[in-house]
Amino acid sequence: MRTVKSYPEAWPLHSPFVISRGSRTEAHVVVVEIEQDGLKGVGEATPYARYGESEDSVLQQIAALLPAIQDGMTRDELQQALAAGAARNALDCALWDLERQQQSKSLQALCGVELAEEIITAHTVSIDTPEAMASSALALWQHGARLLKIKLDHHLISERLVAIRTAVPEATLIVDANESWQAEGLAARCQLLADLNVAMLEQPLPAAEDAALANFVHPLPICADESCHTRENLAQLKGRYEMVNIKLDKTGGLTEALALATAARQQGFTVMLGCMLCTSRAIRAALPLTPLAKFADLDGPTGLAADVEPSLHFSHGVLKPAAASAAG
Repeated sequence: MRTVKSYPEAWPLHSPFVISRGSRTEAHVVVVEIEQDGLKGVGEATPYARYGESEDSVLQQIAALLPAIQDGMTRDELQQALAAGAARNALDCALWDLERQQQSKSLQALCGVELAEEIITAHTVSIDTPEAMASSALALWQHGARLLKIKLDHHLISERLVAIRTAVPEATLIVDANESWQAEGLAARCQLLADLNVAMLEQPLPAAEDAALANFVHPLPICADESCHTRENLAQLKGRYEMVNIKLDKTGGLTEALALATAARQQGFTVMLGCMLCTSRAIRAALPLTPLAKFADLDGPTGLAADVEPSLHFSHGVLKPAAASAAG
């Protein structure tokens, strides 16, 4: 018999995180602990209002499955019992964590992958004035970050991007509009990004308006984020996107994320690995996916005023996962 606990946590940010949907000053996560025979598996998820989730709704979903989890529900059974989302993610990752301890393996060994000694991760520049965003980008560059993710809404697009590119002419830039653009004018914006040597554009249109991307000629890759949750979405993304952003909170855990990454690559999509605002617990659970990803955007814990212990080591735009091996 297992013992299962779930509870919310709030982690203050060291500065506000601003995207097209608004600003946040705390990361709100839900933690699941599954204990069996003296071993404890831990999983973390970030409820996301964009997907109709809250701390309460996620905790209620988890509570509904407590008897089954306590009686030994497997990860495969969990996929059938609960839809993809934050609740399944927390449970799935806790079961992975428990299993790797039971087998005395690291998570990456359990998944059959090897991690690089250093993983380049994007650092996020959140929405602000063009001058402030350029200053933030320059500060990140001067501290060693080479891959910058620029958050945009539908205002001051050229002004912000020109200021940033002028400040960091050699940085690799990826742009995330978080569904804030419209089909009208998209071609001109894509050309602007290409002219500024932006490497990729993420989710420019609302997910419900993806049809506008069908047969849309564009000069840089476009990545699906809000439009891609699980393998079931891939068929409708073909001919519209070249890349998919995989996040454990969308897939409902590592189990589906691994399957999605494999299927996406087989179908010709490039993979990006992303995260929500979170602690190192959530990033550690996603590390087995890094060998499959062209871009890793795993800087969620770097925005926290303090991280969970043991924390992962982030330095100058690089994630060093050796601490993940030591901690599991």
